[in-house]
Amino acid sequence: MTCLFGLLVWGGLSVPVALNQGIAFHFWIDFARTVLMLLVIAGSVRGASDLSRLLFVYCGATVLYTGVVLSRFQLGSGDNWRLGHLYYYDANDLATLIATAMPIGLYFVLGQRRLVVRILAGAGLAVLAVGLIRSGSRGGLIAMLAVAMFVLVGFTTIPARARVAGIVVILTVVFAAASNRYWTQMQTILNPHEDYNLTSEEGRLKVWKRGIGYLMEHPLLGVGGENFAVAEGTISPLARLQERGRGVRWGAAHNTFVQVGAELGVPGLLLFIGVIVTTFRSLRRVTREAARDGLAGADVSRLAQVVTASLIGFVTGSFFLSLAYHDILYTVVAFALALAKIARHPPPPPPPLAWRRPPPRPPPAQQARTAGCPTPTARAPPPPPPSPP
Repeated sequence: MTCLFGLLVWGGLSVPVALNQGIAFHFWIDFARTVLMLLVIAGSVRGASDLSRLLFVYCGATVLYTGVVLSRFQLGSGDNWRLGHLYYYDANDLATLIATAMPIGLYFVLGQRRLVVRILAGAGLAVLAVGLIRSGSRGGLIAMLAVAMFVLVGFTTIPARARVAGIVVILTVVFAAASNRYWTQMQTILNPHEDYNLTSEEGRLKVWKRGIGYLMEHPLLGVGGENFAVAEGTISPLARLQERGRGVRWGAAHNTFVQVGAELGVPGLLLFIGVIVTTFRSLRRVTREAARDGLAGADVSRLAQVVTASLIGFVTGSFFLSLAYHDILYTVVAFALALAKIARHPPPPPPPLAWRRPPPRPPPAQQARTAGCPTPTARAPPPPPPSPP
């Protein structure tokens, strides 16, 4: 929370020196609302059952959104092989959101006893897997593989056989839904020299280099929140081409850490990294402490590992996207904060149920009269009469 509030304050300090102060001010207002919602989510959790319900809602909302996208945006041949121009998210953002929701769905499939919940979670995982494939996002695939590795190696609160079975089912759906064009696109991960991200001026590698340049030129407060695109169109080396009549794309940073460093300077980047690192440390501490409590802390430990897997999915996917101030990260941080609160202040046990009504007490006056009277002692029965001679 210290790093988070520090990041909020530093974002406000960058507004007066931003390249576009209006954009920076709107960014800061939206970010303040996001932090406020983080506090509301974390403060509303009273115990593990409350957090489990919120995780179910998070996963269910992601499944619902993905289902709407799959039903309204159809794929075709040629360049229309992947999703594009979606509502609110683009295809790459959607893939990262799915990567954060998949471990939650797997938790409800493997860690719940209610059959209805397990069936709904299994159907939701199938929808998420299809949505991930149709997004065509290479970063989303890498994020899903990172989550799968953590589930197989670090998800110790669920039996290994169940974890392996769950991952195999998800990968089966992925391979069944993937097209030949999808695998052709994914092969560029192993052959990066054929990718435009390394060769084009608008590719990710060149954009990252320019972002590091903005950080070096404005190391203290950066160019202002959400002003990376403004920097691309005004102070980048490509901006000089506009004098010759050549258009310049005002694009995003395509890397969360480059985005924060360029927009909020070195202190903002350190605070942002501090938010992520301390969240991981808090989740690890909750996992260890809850595991020591035996069966009483098993559910809390399992939830901590679920949130850890979601955070791994976000960090991996956001390395290729500009999601520094997005609500995905801060919702996961809110879940981690709620877990830390549960582990530090566990809820008191419920009072025992009174199955029998206690006998009524006598009125105070009667109690006062009987208090001074001695208790009568039992007398021996009289001896029997003598028998006749």
